[in-house]
Amino acid sequence: MSTLPLNPLNALLDWIPVRSLSEEDRPAMLAHLLALNESDRNMRFGQAVGDEQIRHYVAGISLREGEVLGIFNRKLELLGLSHLADLGEGQAEFGVSVLPKARGRGFGQLLFDHACLHARARGVSELVIHTLTENAAMMAIAQRAGASIVRESGEAMARLSLPRLDVGERWLALLDDQAAELDYRLKAGRLRMQGMLTALEAD
Repeated sequence: MSTLPLNPLNALLDWIPVRSLSEEDRPAMLAHLLALNESDRNMRFGQAVGDEQIRHYVAGISLREGEVLGIFNRKLELLGLSHLADLGEGQAEFGVSVLPKARGRGFGQLLFDHACLHARARGVSELVIHTLTENAAMMAIAQRAGASIVRESGEAMARLSLPRLDVGERWLALLDDQAAELDYRLKAGRLRMQGMLTALEAD
């Protein structure tokens, strides 16, 4: 798990909002996954998937039993997306994707860290990751977290035990969620204002 920086100013400047997604964000989820090329889809889902399969997957995501987290840019384009799916009996499965233009910035790790916090808040005791062994980014995230990994026939299953969330962590997670939602609403308001100004100029 990531630790808090010692310098509060650096923490503020480096902060990247990770937002919990809701029903209104399903179109953004779909657009994000459809933007992945064939190789990226294979890495994300462990197999080749077409557009129709992605549409079915997004439509079937349960936001009540699971959780979807996202990182948006200033234009509200969904750059990174993670899905925490409830498997029952204290287990949840983690999957993540990041658009090619946003890679190399630690978004995958950031989404993983937040997913772990949300999983712990939900009482999840074990996180499960299914991935291809050639998915170096996902394998590195699992290894850094200390997950036990079983490899077989080009596929890997990682299992990570999660500790219970203490009160301090719960409050920090809640504040971070609220700040991320406020950041999103401010971006949306700015985009609406820009659209209105553009329309007025066109008249």
